Amino acid sequence: MKILHTSDWHIGRALYGRKRYEEFEQFLDWLIRCIENEGVEALLVAGDVFDNGTPSNRALELYYRFLCRVAGAGCRHVVVTAGNHDSPSLLNAPREVLRFLNVHVVGCMAEDAADELIILNDVHGKPELIVCAVPYLRDRDIRRAEAGETFEDKGRKLVDGIRDHYRDVGKAAVARRAEFGGELPVIAMGHLFTSGGQTIEGDGVRELYVGTLGQVRADIFPDCFAYLALGHLHVAQRVSGSELRRYSGAPLPMSFGEAGQTKIVIALNVDANGVTVQEIAVPCFQPLATVRGDWKLITERIAALKNGSDSVWLEVIYEGGEVIGDLQERLAGLVDGTALEILRTKNMRLVERTLSRMATEETLDDLTVDDVFARCLTAHEVPQEQQAELVAAFRETVAALHEDAALGEL
Repeated sequence: MKILHTSDWHIGRALYGRKRYEEFEQFLDWLIRCIENEGVEALLVAGDVFDNGTPSNRALELYYRFLCRVAGAGCRHVVVTAGNHDSPSLLNAPREVLRFLNVHVVGCMAEDAADELIILNDVHGKPELIVCAVPYLRDRDIRRAEAGETFEDKGRKLVDGIRDHYRDVGKAAVARRAEFGGELPVIAMGHLFTSGGQTIEGDGVRELYVGTLGQVRADIFPDCFAYLALGHLHVAQRVSGSELRRYSGAPLPMSFGEAGQTKIVIALNVDANGVTVQEIAVPCFQPLATVRGDWKLITERIAALKNGSDSVWLEVIYEGGEVIGDLQERLAGLVDGTALEILRTKNMRLVERTLSRMATEETLDDLTVDDVFARCLTAHEVPQEQQAELVAAFRETVAALHEDAALGEL
């Protein structure tokens, strides 16, 4: 069976206020052509279909229109699992209808692990593949809170819960495989952060688990999985160097920091001899570029970009020694009448000068939530020896708020 692994579409995401629906539509059109050209029989989407739990009507339209077109492209099955950005109830709502299109949706953890198994049949209706469709596992689903437990206790229990759930799903898959004669391959899906995973600054990846909670080691996954299709990290990568434990990464750059990456989807050939993997590059639908340096370097770089015919979105970071108070106006003059569009400007010299006077013109775009909390601790003169525990508690609270936001409509 030919399978395609993708994840982290984040349909509806904006980049510094700029809507990106045209890019999402172009990607989904390209994905349909890829499915046709590669003869893909099953598509696995490992979470974060949407960028938030309340996607716009246009985002929903792009998603459902794509699902309707997949069968016409020759793909017999689609398996979609929820990520931490997705609303489980929104994804699950139409799943009974979508089954008529052979689209299988798992929006939240099932009470019975066997209910997360999807059996994919061949053209003759004979079972051909078992998919362990594990969605994003939320803290409240897999960890029982106890009075007096420490932050480390919570972290250990969460990792244990994730390991136990994958163990149970693996056991259920092996049992089903035995019913079919013991030869069907088993592929698992997941949406989590494995230990050592690579991220890019500004890529929008939310830390699912904080502190020790992020250390989900590769050895928690059962050996029965012939391939593990993961989502959440936007950089395509192998887990602990394994060719068969992989993140496909986001197909579109989610930030200027991802602009230089080669985005991919992963094609799998699954047969009696095992699994072979092929990376397929995703075209760049909207070029992004970061221009940084002093005023001379910035003007030269923008002049060079003007010579191209592409519409490029820019991030400009001014690092010169001269204080330029009207940087925005100067940059607007440089790109006026061109195909270049500046989405973000950062005047490092002005920020440094203002900070030196104990004031700041930084925006929240320039700071992470951890940065803001660290400044609050400093402003209130919290002793250094107390800060580590407060930071850990703060991060746990932020993680809980992210989960509440995603489940607000349940």
